[in-house]
Amino acid sequence: MSEQTREQSRPPGHHDHREGFLSRLWHELEHLVAPHSHDAADKVDTALESSRDGMRTVWLSLAVLGGTTLAEAAIAAVSGSIALLGDAIHNGADALTALPLGVAFVVGRRAASRSYTYGYGRAEDLAGIVIVLLIAASSALAGYEAIGRLINPREVTHLWAVALGALAGFVGNEWVARYRVRTGRRIGSAALVADGLHARTDGFTSLAVLLGAGGVALGWRAADPVIGLVITVAILSVLRDAGRQVYRRLMDAVDPELIDRAEAALRDMDQVRAVGAVRMRWIGHALRAEADIVVEPALTIVEAHAVAVEAEHALIHAVPRLTAATVHTDHVATPETGDPHAPLGHHGPAAAE
Repeated sequence: MSEQTREQSRPPGHHDHREGFLSRLWHELEHLVAPHSHDAADKVDTALESSRDGMRTVWLSLAVLGGTTLAEAAIAAVSGSIALLGDAIHNGADALTALPLGVAFVVGRRAASRSYTYGYGRAEDLAGIVIVLLIAASSALAGYEAIGRLINPREVTHLWAVALGALAGFVGNEWVARYRVRTGRRIGSAALVADGLHARTDGFTSLAVLLGAGGVALGWRAADPVIGLVITVAILSVLRDAGRQVYRRLMDAVDPELIDRAEAALRDMDQVRAVGAVRMRWIGHALRAEADIVVEPALTIVEAHAVAVEAEHALIHAVPRLTAATVHTDHVATPETGDPHAPLGHHGPAAAE
C-alpha cells in the first residue's frame, strides 16, 4: 500500500492530540505497522522509485507506439492511404516525446547542489513545455492535412486494411494515454500527464482515419478531410487542458485542498495558538511546504524547535507526497515583547509604496 493510500485510509482526526491516550496509541501503532521514516535517504529512495515508475512508463509507451507506427506505415504503403500515413507520422512524433521525458526523469534524479539547492525536479516541467509544443504542432499538422485532402481528394484502396490500421492506432494510443496519465498522477508528474493527453489526441486522429475510410466506402470522398477538421478542434481542446496543467505547475499552483489539510493538521496541535501563512510548491514528484505557526512566548528555544519539528511531522502525514516542510515559529504578542516582526516592518509592501 502506498503512503498516500495509507494516509487516505486513516480515520479523520488521527492527528488530533486532544483526543488523548487513544489517539496517541493509534498514532504509535501506525508507526509499528507501517513505519514512516523522515530520514533524507528514505525520501531520496522514494523519489528514485517514482522516477523508475516514470521511466518504465515512458519506454513501454515508446515500444507500443513504435509498433503501432510501423503497422500503420506498412498498411499505408500497401493501400496508398495518405491519411493513414499521416497518422503513422503523427504517432511516430508522439513516440518521440519519450525523449524529453526520459531526459527529464534522468536529470531529475541528480542530487541537489549549491547552485540547484532544490534539486533538478523542475526538469519535468521543462519537458512539459516541449510536450505542449508537440501537441500544438500535431494539431497544426492535422488541420493542414485535413484541408489539403479536402482541396485535393485522393483515392484509397484496401479500405478494410486501412480500417484495421486505424483501429490499431486508436487502441494503441488510448492504452498509452491511460497508462501515462495514471502513472503521471500517481507519481505527481505533470509532464507525463500532459504526454498522456497528447497520446489521446493521436487516438482521436486514428478514429478520424477510420471514419473517413467508412465514408469513402459509402461513396463520400470528402468524408476523411471533413472529419479530420473536427478532430483538429478536439486536439485543440486537449491542448488547452494540457497547457493549463503545465502552466499551473510552472506557476507553483497546488490543489487548495492540500492547503486546507495542512492548516487543519497544524490547528489540531496542542501548542499551536494560531496558523499563519502556508505555502507549497512542487519540485518534480514531491511537494515542499513553508508554514508559520504561533506559540506561547514562554517556550524556550528548545521547546519551540520541538513544536516546529512536530508540526513538520504532522504536515508530512497530512499532505500526500509532501517530503519536507520549513516551519517558522512566532510567539503571541504581549505588552512586554511587542510585535515580533516589527524590525521587518519597513521592508513590507506598505513601506515600498
